[in-house]
Amino acid sequence: MKELSPEILTEVENRLGRAPRGLREVAVVDGQGGPMVIRVASVVDGKPFPTLFWLLDPHLCLRIDREEAGGTIAALQREFDSSSRLRARAERDHRAHIALRLSYLSDEEQALLEERGQWAAISERGIGGIADFSRVRCLHTWYAAHLVESNIVGELLDARWAADGQD
Repeated sequence: MKELSPEILTEVENRLGRAPRGLREVAVVDGQGGPMVIRVASVVDGKPFPTLFWLLDPHLCLRIDREEAGGTIAALQREFDSSSRLRARAERDHRAHIALRLSYLSDEEQALLEERGQWAAISERGIGGIADFSRVRCLHTWYAAHLVESNIVGELLDARWAADGQD
């Protein structure tokens, strides 16, 4: 975790391309101390925001953009569809992520979401707000979460990159 100094806030804005909404902390830094992953609030502007971690590292964002454009989501989905082990691991990862998200939530935020009937968006949705734990969606959110707490999609990407000599 890195302090949100004016310099770090400027770097986050530059990497994100806009001022961040709901920024809580820099969760992961690179070797030079630059922000790689930020943690955002689960309630932003009075509404649920289930994406807890946001990937900012430009090299990783580009690498993942290329993976997504090259069909990696579909390829991973086929692997998940044919493996109960992968689906079970993904479900465990989602549930661990929900628990982590809830650990950051204030009592006031929880009460607001419950009062508005929006509690499920935070308490039942997994990494990146995914509702169906057997589906592979945005690799950016999976990998951002992986850099904070290892998950199966991040591990599969790491293995893919290592096999291609790109680690």
